[in-house]
Amino acid sequence: MAWFSLESMASATDAAYPSRPVRWIVPYAAGGATDALSRLICQHLSERLGQTFIVENKPGAGSNIGTLAVINSPPDGYTLLLTSTANAINASFDPTLPYDFAKGIAPVAGLARNPLVLVVNNELPVRNVADFIAYAKANPGKLSIASSGVGTSLHLSGELFKAMAHVEFVHVPYRGSAPGLADVMAGQVQGMFDNVTSSSEFVRSGKLRALGVTTKERSEALPDVPPIADTLRGFETNSFYGVGAPHGTPQAVIDLLNKEINAGFDEPLIKQRFAELGAVPVTGNASRFGELLASETERWRKVVELAGQRKE
Repeated sequence: MAWFSLESMASATDAAYPSRPVRWIVPYAAGGATDALSRLICQHLSERLGQTFIVENKPGAGSNIGTLAVINSPPDGYTLLLTSTANAINASFDPTLPYDFAKGIAPVAGLARNPLVLVVNNELPVRNVADFIAYAKANPGKLSIASSGVGTSLHLSGELFKAMAHVEFVHVPYRGSAPGLADVMAGQVQGMFDNVTSSSEFVRSGKLRALGVTTKERSEALPDVPPIADTLRGFETNSFYGVGAPHGTPQAVIDLLNKEINAGFDEPLIKQRFAELGAVPVTGNASRFGELLASETERWRKVVELAGQRKE
């Protein structure tokens, strides 16, 4: 009878990966930036690796429901997490977090960085950031600003704006970006800090008015929209996305996924779609993405402190 070591068995398992469909958990509602990027990359991975990569939306609790589901999944490479800025934020924002993200999730690969943009309903009588600040000061507490959930980059960008501009508005959290944008367009809420990735098409089609982007540079997707920092000096935030897997996932599986994801950034269709969405690819090996996660966690800790926001 043949004898196999544990190492040889693991190697055989890794070599066969993936031998069945892979779940790609997006911890937000369908239709937002995370969904668009995930479906694009999952299609690429399905074609490259010969197995279906299934996008599964698990929204709620500022990404915690989906994140915890992946942390508690078997570390075999068949359940992946669309990681985002929310994971970096929650480390300092949420003292009741039921997990340690750095210990529970292994970094796999970066995907993208992109600015946020302050968008408003077309009926709101403001044309730029200065107008918006003046209107908010003249109508304290009467403006409602949507976000994709409490503790997300969209929420905290708004809170940072409030603190720096010395204005007040009501925060209205949604279970994802898409329903928030829908209510901004319908006039149920007046504005939103949203990812350029999910809102740029609505701006270009005239369904929303963009006042400013949150990065120091303009976005290629919205080149006519100035940085908020041109008016509110020192203001800057952005979002990032990547892929994680349960801690303990075999390194060979992580390396394979990282290699194939990075290969996608050279494909014309993905390049074109990223440019349209205003997303800048985040390349490099898994360790480099881990360094990005650590640096972003520290950066958002400072934003949480400055905005004076922590989960109650």
